[in-house]
Amino acid sequence: MHTTRPTTIRAVALMMILAGCASTPAATSTTPDAPMTAPRPSPTLVIGHRGASALRPEHTLEAYRKAIEDGADLIEPDLVSTHDGVLVARHENEISGTTDVASRPEFAVRRTTRTIDGERVTGWFTEDFTLAELKTLRARERLPELRSRDWDDRFDIPTLTEILDLAAAESAARGRVIGLAPELKHPTHFASLGLAMEVKLLDTLNAHAHGVAAPVIIQSFETANLRVLRERIPRGSNLRLLQLYGDPNKKPYDTVVAGNPRTYASMATPEALREVATYADAIGPHYLALAPREGDGGITRSALVEAAHAAGLKVIVYTFRPENQFLPGDYRGPGGPAARNDGGSIRQIRDAIVLGIDGFFTDDPAVGRRAVDGN
Repeated sequence: MHTTRPTTIRAVALMMILAGCASTPAATSTTPDAPMTAPRPSPTLVIGHRGASALRPEHTLEAYRKAIEDGADLIEPDLVSTHDGVLVARHENEISGTTDVASRPEFAVRRTTRTIDGERVTGWFTEDFTLAELKTLRARERLPELRSRDWDDRFDIPTLTEILDLAAAESAARGRVIGLAPELKHPTHFASLGLAMEVKLLDTLNAHAHGVAAPVIIQSFETANLRVLRERIPRGSNLRLLQLYGDPNKKPYDTVVAGNPRTYASMATPEALREVATYADAIGPHYLALAPREGDGGITRSALVEAAHAAGLKVIVYTFRPENQFLPGDYRGPGGPAARNDGGSIRQIRDAIVLGIDGFFTDDPAVGRRAVDGN
């Protein structure tokens, strides 16, 4: 593994995940890939989870800019809709934990309780604000007990178009392509409000030069919207689809609404993965789902990774974070939950790379970059 990573290799890494994902359903092939016998030699994608969210308030242009500066191959905006149908970046449509909305008296009457994906949630919701109103709010650190609040109230809520503008400008300035990995949040909920996001996402991407040129991996924890997108994405497109996997016993909410609920665990069998490959190009499980085991010759493998690869699916796991709070026991360092252990996080990521993953989400792309590059 090289200790430096030339720009050309970084660009190739992005293109490889596109070339390696079928633009038509992958499950039409019945010939499985050969079993993995060694760590995969191709580059592993580093995706800035909500930007560099360990260092800046998540889903702000500054967080995305920092992620790019620190070596992310792609940046991840979670997308929700405004009342007037504009896609903006927030982890949830309830925004009291990531903005100053609770301290704004002019919006006090907007506080309400909604049922989101079957759960009651109280707070302020993006669908109750126009874009102009949301732009008056300021972003705040979501995890103030673990991360600095020095950057609170400096940045606004960006639109998808603004994020594309940033990625295009940074790509030109740095001489390497910056991709996007947008996630559609609560798609069934927004569709029920007449604010379906799928077509708006495609229209926004198609209207932007970077949106039609750079690698884009669209994610969702639901399934029906990915199937709709598959039908709308033409052969040869720069767009790929990633089926996210939640807790094994939980169910995609669209399947619950449709009366045919299935657990994420049931979607992870070899047969189910072949079915997923008819509409998606990759799966996105939690790193704990990799379940490492020892294979032939003492090589550590992951049954999930091998089954996904055999079905023609890439595997992009979430989410690596450098604080002790998020690190499994063997990777933690001294100090309390908020203490960082970059070395432990690097070891954790490298252990996952050995299992054959194709990419990963990280709150600190600089740490992820070091893990991939061997620094």
